[in-house]
Amino acid sequence: MKLIKAIRGMNDLLPEDAAIWQFLEQSIRQLVASYGYKEIRTPSLEKTALFQRGIGEATDIVEKEMYTFKDRGNESLTLRPEGTAGVVRAGIEHGLLYNQQQRLWYLVDLYRYERPQKGRYRQFHQFGVEVFGLQGPDVDAEIILLTARLWRLLGLEQQLTLHLNSLGSNQARLAYRQILVDYFQEHFDELDEDSQRRLKTNPLRILDSKNPDMQSLIESAPKLFQHLDEESRQHFETLCRKLEDAGISYEINHRLVRGLDYYNRTVFEWMTDTLGAQGTVCGGGRYDGLVAELGGQNTPGIGFGMGIERVVLMLKNNHIEQQLGDAIDVYLINIGESASNQALSVAEALRNELPQLKLLTHCGGGNFKKQIKRADKSGARWALILAEEELAEGNISIKTLRAISTIETDEVNHQKAQQVDEQQITIPLVDLAGWLKQKI
Repeated sequence: MKLIKAIRGMNDLLPEDAAIWQFLEQSIRQLVASYGYKEIRTPSLEKTALFQRGIGEATDIVEKEMYTFKDRGNESLTLRPEGTAGVVRAGIEHGLLYNQQQRLWYLVDLYRYERPQKGRYRQFHQFGVEVFGLQGPDVDAEIILLTARLWRLLGLEQQLTLHLNSLGSNQARLAYRQILVDYFQEHFDELDEDSQRRLKTNPLRILDSKNPDMQSLIESAPKLFQHLDEESRQHFETLCRKLEDAGISYEINHRLVRGLDYYNRTVFEWMTDTLGAQGTVCGGGRYDGLVAELGGQNTPGIGFGMGIERVVLMLKNNHIEQQLGDAIDVYLINIGESASNQALSVAEALRNELPQLKLLTHCGGGNFKKQIKRADKSGARWALILAEEELAEGNISIKTLRAISTIETDEVNHQKAQQVDEQQITIPLVDLAGWLKQKI
């Protein structure tokens, strides 16, 4: 029988990596709570029209990358390729946006049919923030400061650079679009095939081309920043001042346009050179016309998306797993029928007393040699040995598997003393919870 494997680009998350994901997710939840943001969860599956209207039919995502199919009712459905459109749809549908201010966040799985590579998969995960009802540069600065704080919490701040640009108003962007088309039309033969196609559909995306043969042509192209409307220019200058006042370094990147049609004014990306070609870890910006485009009242909005897989790769490069302390505290061995019958009850009583205790109970029988071998393999610090004779006397044995040294410093004499656990002791079972409480 042929072995069934995972779909290409859709990866399993194995236990050895799960601790890093949990650490990152917990850090995110603590961060957004400290800023007063509220979680929103939307379906993985939406009507295809939502993304066609929200993202733009001329984008690579809609043209090439969406997982789209018709259901039994002949309605076209799509697995979400990005997070913002679904949040806007939910906000309109449930009356969260009109004449209101909302600061929302989410952790979601996304789907795009593209060539899998390091940090970029067909099923991937994203942390996102969306803010509605606020149009000043202060909230633009706030969400950038939020991301900067996350990098500090994760110890990644030295590996990321903030890139900033402004796309101006929709009217200014439209006028610039024609200027750009005219420029590239004069150099049509110098464009690669993909850029020739984009010239008709999404010419700003040509500026983001990585083709080395086109870099000098792109560098000489008219700059959008030179064609901004005055209001957008003031918005951007105020944002830059606020970031400077907060001590956030940035680079103005005139080629930064983002890949989705709904952006206007502020756009930003956090980039790294530690992941090879996939340098963008987090990107976002302002999308003041999207809510109206999807059928709601005119509402300003701004947000970002952060790729979980890419941040996990960076954390692994920093060997974060060595700092997470996910090891088991104790492994409960049981020898004999009566001990086996009591083992689970003893374990549950310990968990009631010590909710933070990481306890693994041996199941499946076996002699002492087999069980102690399993205990050692588990990485536990102690093995609790529940044997029939000792149980009859109300006792339990504790064997130290890993003697973790604790260094104590005397403030007066500055003398260091080392405390090492006993190799094996026997104590009354009723005292076990108290003994462990002093140790962990």
